[in-house]
Amino acid sequence: MHFKLIVALVEDDKTEGVLKAAREAGATGATVLNQARGEGLEPTKTFFGLTLETQRDMLMFLVEEHLSRKILEKIADVCEFDKQTGTGIAFQLNVEDAVGVSHQVERLTKTVEDEI
Repeated sequence: MHFKLIVALVEDDKTEGVLKAAREAGATGATVLNQARGEGLEPTKTFFGLTLETQRDMLMFLVEEHLSRKILEKIADVCEFDKQTGTGIAFQLNVEDAVGVSHQVERLTKTVEDEI
């Protein structure tokens, strides 16, 4: 079984919705890192020298490769990445090897067989 790592940088008020949607699409878990910061095409706005930016979370999902695109698209829908600039970003990376995932392999085998 091969895995991909989906990394999503989302506004913190969308984190729970993304976690729920990713699970519904086949993700078996996630790691959430709070208080991420980033800047896109437009520089961050300031008000009297104070930066006005929304808090972001970084979500990482180790997912089976056949389920990864579906999960990635679900995240994009929930966060409305394509509707509005500055709402976040998500991408996937190939994972060469992983340990500690044998319990996921057992659980995902039937799901992946059904998908293929």
